[in-house]
Amino acid sequence: MNARLILRVGALSLSLLASSVMAAVTPQEAAQLGTTLTPLGAEKAGDAATGIPAWTGGLKPGAAPLDNGFLGDPFAGEKPQFVITAANAEQYKDKLTPGQLAMFKRYPDSYRIPVYKTQRTAANPQDIYEIAKKSAVTTELTPDGNGLVNFTQTRYYPFPIPKNGVEIYWNHTNRYRGGNMERVAAQAAPQANGAYSIVEYEDKLAFPQLMEGIAAGQADNVLYYYKQEITAPSRMAGSVILIHETIDQVKEPRLAWVYNAGQRRVRRAPQVAYDGPGNGSDGMRTADNTDLMNGAPDRYDWKLVGKKEMYIPYNNYRLQSPKVKYDDIIKPGHINQDLTRYELHRVWHVEATLKPGQRHVYAKRDLYFDEDTWQLAEVDHYDGRGQLWRVGEGYGVNDYERGAAGYAMMGIYDLIAGRYNVLAMTNESKHATTYGMMAKMNDFTPAALRNDGIR
Repeated sequence: MNARLILRVGALSLSLLASSVMAAVTPQEAAQLGTTLTPLGAEKAGDAATGIPAWTGGLKPGAAPLDNGFLGDPFAGEKPQFVITAANAEQYKDKLTPGQLAMFKRYPDSYRIPVYKTQRTAANPQDIYEIAKKSAVTTELTPDGNGLVNFTQTRYYPFPIPKNGVEIYWNHTNRYRGGNMERVAAQAAPQANGAYSIVEYEDKLAFPQLMEGIAAGQADNVLYYYKQEITAPSRMAGSVILIHETIDQVKEPRLAWVYNAGQRRVRRAPQVAYDGPGNGSDGMRTADNTDLMNGAPDRYDWKLVGKKEMYIPYNNYRLQSPKVKYDDIIKPGHINQDLTRYELHRVWHVEATLKPGQRHVYAKRDLYFDEDTWQLAEVDHYDGRGQLWRVGEGYGVNDYERGAAGYAMMGIYDLIAGRYNVLAMTNESKHATTYGMMAKMNDFTPAALRNDGIR
């Protein structure tokens, strides 16, 4: 009898645990969105003691003149309030990540953090705010945390009032990105002495809710469709990757294909996931280092550490400027920190620790998400020995014309090799990122890959 009672109590406990993991917030909690919280769930109030202002709506279209379609800098006249260097980093360590502190030790003569006045520039269109409020009361986690329930009704910001670490990660992967887009971008993986070659590529990103030719139910488990064609250097040109990014990747793994220009054939590419090599990165990042982290959360246990104030890259309009060339940016060890801008912002700190029995080159990731945008700003990557290995920094910008958060570029810094990968640079592109692309399902099929590679 006691054994049966124990089993029943255990089953009830597991049931309650599953329910607590899955539950959406109540309408009363959601009512905070747009009142005490911003419409996306950040603290609306500022912090007078540290200089973080209240959120008052963010930047609006026309905040600065455009430069041939590229975003202008609304804060071009501002100077740093102070600069953190290896000599004074200890003074600010409570607001720096272990990775940033490690960069000061690795590059004591060149790595610096110029700190500017905090500007809360994040803004989204009103319909996105309404979607976030609906998501708060309808979207739930699957019991294992690897998928979303009732998400196809909204498709953005599933958990604006998060209860755990994996929900915060889901907000990052499902943030509003401005809609369908195409761009020409570049990356480089400099040698330790700073020598580098540019890898140029064309990106196309489309979301099922903004596409034509999708049958009912066909994209219920698809977050987006993505295609990347390398255009330079000539030895790599013509290679194309196609990804159907699924939401629950345990239920349905990410679908990826590669067109190899040399072989003139399309093949499945399961390696374009998790710790497979990042395309064109010379081994300096993993496939899931794009967007600082992307893809399925299933290999990690997620712990919400809490919220804190930290110096993170923010409003990096100068770094994205077409007046700045790749030679100005790419330097030995890390990008030119004099072009960067950091501000004090509140971030959510989440630890992702590799589950027993799972495999990944990163045994632990410390992730720091900006509270206003849900976008990752900093990630520290640890190897299987527990040693800090790579530092990821996302040089955020808020696109005031589209009302979307993004990156001027991203850097993945290998502390051991003394090298890094900088990606998603658009400074020398012939035109700025284009939004509102008309997308059809037929453009994102394996059959369309070969034509893209040989045109």
